[in-house]
Amino acid sequence: MNEREPPDASEETEDDPVYEEAALWVARLSSADATEADRTAFEAWRAADPAHAEAFAEMDAWRRTMKRAPDPRQRRVPKGLTALAAAIGLAGLLGDPLGWVDRMRADAWTDRGRIEMTTLPDGSRVDLNTDTALALRFTPGERGVALLRGEAVFDVVPDAGRPFIVRGNGVRARAVGTRFFVRVDGSAVPVGVAEGRVDVATEAGETRLQAGEVAVRGEDGQPVARTSDVARALAWREGKLTVSGQPLSHILNELERYRRGRILLVDYSLGSRRFSGTLDLRDTDAALDVLAAAMELRLTRLTPLLVLVRPAS
Repeated sequence: MNEREPPDASEETEDDPVYEEAALWVARLSSADATEADRTAFEAWRAADPAHAEAFAEMDAWRRTMKRAPDPRQRRVPKGLTALAAAIGLAGLLGDPLGWVDRMRADAWTDRGRIEMTTLPDGSRVDLNTDTALALRFTPGERGVALLRGEAVFDVVPDAGRPFIVRGNGVRARAVGTRFFVRVDGSAVPVGVAEGRVDVATEAGETRLQAGEVAVRGEDGQPVARTSDVARALAWREGKLTVSGQPLSHILNELERYRRGRILLVDYSLGSRRFSGTLDLRDTDAALDVLAAAMELRLTRLTPLLVLVRPAS
């Protein structure tokens, strides 16, 4: 099969859902956990429309090109900005193929940019942040939740006979009746408590959190309790990102969680600049405009999937 470049921007493929689906299939079938059911479903999708097969061939060609040339300087850059953004997006998917595996294992999940609430069988409420997946492990003696990816807030119905325990990324958070969040994407603050108390444990040790405290990872991996503005950390449930003196690099990383594609700093020295304020997570383009005006930045939107950030002058 001849390897072709992803389509040029002139072919009007920006935000083409067929190419997005094709990239997802490439990522899924490249995973070691791909099943026969996945392959059967893929064949049905590919046979449904000649455009599906064409898009998959182009995305798969890019996967093989990137795999053969680990040095980015050796890769042939495709023509057109849309193609470049598609390649970046595909690289991100292939760098984290388990994201789609997590969704297939989950009892509840959210897409990127979505914030949703669900009620568990015991009546407890869960708010799922962007790109989050969880699986239920309820037994007669325990209400267990496996947080597979992302971040969630748990508003737990008290039940002294069945403790509520969330596990994920080496962290275990145990509560009886409380409101708390757990984040398993490697954040330095994996657990925080808004009401009640939570016992947090890792392989290195454990600590008890009270309302208004978060667990931070110590140098030895042991969780350490710290006082924090937990309400601010939970502002995402209202579609807001509230920060106080946070570096631009951190803020852009947070905004990127809520949108497809990448936000790239052209000048890395900008990353240390600090910003305080509230940004709209439901409209990340508007949030970027606020940052640009407040911090004298210039935004270059190459495609909906790629935004460059540089100094205004």
